[in-house]
Amino acid sequence: MPDPALAPADADLVDKHAVLRDVFGYQRFRPDQEAIIDTLISGVSVLAVMPTGAGKSLCFQVPALVLNGLTIVVSPLVALMQDQVSALKLAGVAAEAIHSNQDREANVAAWQRVTTGEVRILYMAPERLMTERMLAALARLDIALFAIDEAHCMSRWGPAFRPEYAALGVLSERFANVPIAAMTATADEATRKDIELQLFNGPHRTFVAGFDRPNISLAVAPKGGWKQQMLDYVSARKGHSGIIYCLSRAKTEECAKLLQLNGINATAYHAGLDRHDRSARQDRFVTEDDLVMAATIAFGMGIDKPDVRFVFHTDLPGSVEAYYQEIGRAGRDGDKAEAMMVFGAGDIRLRRQFVEQEDTDEDHKRREMARLNSLITYAEAQGCRRQTLLAYFGEITEPCGNCDNCQNPVELRNGEHEANLVISAILETGERYGQAHIIDVLRGAETEKIVKARHDQLFSHGQGEAHSKAAWQGIIRQMTASGLLEVDIGGYSSLLITEKGNALTRGQGSFKYRADTLQTKSKKQAPSGAFGRAQPAAELSHQDRDLLAALKRKRLQLAQESSVPAYVIFPDKTLEDMARRRPTTLDEFSEVKGVGKSKLVRFGETFIDVIRG
Repeated sequence: MPDPALAPADADLVDKHAVLRDVFGYQRFRPDQEAIIDTLISGVSVLAVMPTGAGKSLCFQVPALVLNGLTIVVSPLVALMQDQVSALKLAGVAAEAIHSNQDREANVAAWQRVTTGEVRILYMAPERLMTERMLAALARLDIALFAIDEAHCMSRWGPAFRPEYAALGVLSERFANVPIAAMTATADEATRKDIELQLFNGPHRTFVAGFDRPNISLAVAPKGGWKQQMLDYVSARKGHSGIIYCLSRAKTEECAKLLQLNGINATAYHAGLDRHDRSARQDRFVTEDDLVMAATIAFGMGIDKPDVRFVFHTDLPGSVEAYYQEIGRAGRDGDKAEAMMVFGAGDIRLRRQFVEQEDTDEDHKRREMARLNSLITYAEAQGCRRQTLLAYFGEITEPCGNCDNCQNPVELRNGEHEANLVISAILETGERYGQAHIIDVLRGAETEKIVKARHDQLFSHGQGEAHSKAAWQGIIRQMTASGLLEVDIGGYSSLLITEKGNALTRGQGSFKYRADTLQTKSKKQAPSGAFGRAQPAAELSHQDRDLLAALKRKRLQLAQESSVPAYVIFPDKTLEDMARRRPTTLDEFSEVKGVGKSKLVRFGETFIDVIRG
């Protein structure tokens, strides 16, 4: 039951600092949180772009408890609603959700509590909110705030547009005096301007808190036997929770089975599973500390598991935004995490085909192709990857020291000779062939296709035999990323020479390439457990680490009994603070980071008993 102290009329909670301390158990706001909260409390709408793990939810949850009235939170996924409502209720907040996964009786009961003023925060999907019947019903209530989570979904300029979000622009007209908090972790300048134009009908402020997630180590490797690459990577991190992103449903099942056969706790998640299976597997992921989820992009948005230690991409995502969102599921607790992606020329070709085959206008296709090219540029980056990634979002930074290129600077070779050989072979074959055929020509192969086309008679035939097929694949991929070549999707993936490529043949410009070195097990991969320990946990003594393990076991037991994710009881950082402080009274327990009044009453004695042993 919600804490009576959080009844709507309670004047004790008008102070934002009291809400932060007494409800959520924190002593101070993070950077930008306080300015956003103050703006909303003053009645001015906000667009906030904050990196995952920066505390976006508190930016609307605190105003919801300071302002008089009801806050409506628009959320795209039922799983996200359920987890946030569970967390709020455990913190003593009167919160509810109305969604399709609940039976009618539960939804009716929740709505009755809303109409009687018992509920402070109500979660709904956009489709349910934006019906005439619901809008009319809400107009009769005292609405204090609208909060729109994953607000980038409403922009047609973004890669994750969801039509059901487009209708949200009506809110500022129907509820002219109610501030709107639009929250997202991913929005470039064009997407931000589109959200502002659609959503705000009056004064508003935009906060861009930055996109950097410095705790996530970034790495990319050329694809060369992705199954073994993935298995080696995950095996080196056994015991940690991670996500393996795959392009197809079948591939997720294949990954999960391979990991299981090699002693890894793993399962698969994709849209082809029935609702019960998806829910069960998602519940496992958020409650089991060591589960690895092999998933399509159907899994991720709204997954609020703080201790995901790695994200591995077996295939190239569709855009920088998609990649950024997906790696953002790692390290939400602020502790060290890793993002690894393997990709090859086939990924680029397939992604370009996807864009060309979309049933949409040419402007949209051009934008999507530009986004894909930006991701390829990131994947082929020869310098700091974080600089390349953040530059896409308009941030200029120094080299990070926490990516593969910073830690192991790549050796760049002068590739003008190789580039001219490739261009020569493409010209001689009439710009009608794809990468595989061009490489066969360069390496002097005498395939039936080459002989039939008399390409064994060309000057370029055999001129590149000094390089392996894999080496040429890497060179051509980097030439494409550098803008010397492009792929003609409509022409059977033929390689075409760009103006920049033609200029190179005239001695204008330069080309350097990174020699791809495919290894079964990368020397850059850390041994199991080397990266994933939280920094605070690393400071714990041996005895404190034993206590931390006992606290986690108790947390898991309580989570299973309450059918909530383990982190909803307490996040890892709270347990680590407990292990250091070893509180033995409720007064001492109240000083632990992340312990509010409701959780103090509900869980204090239980965890103190564990601490006392």
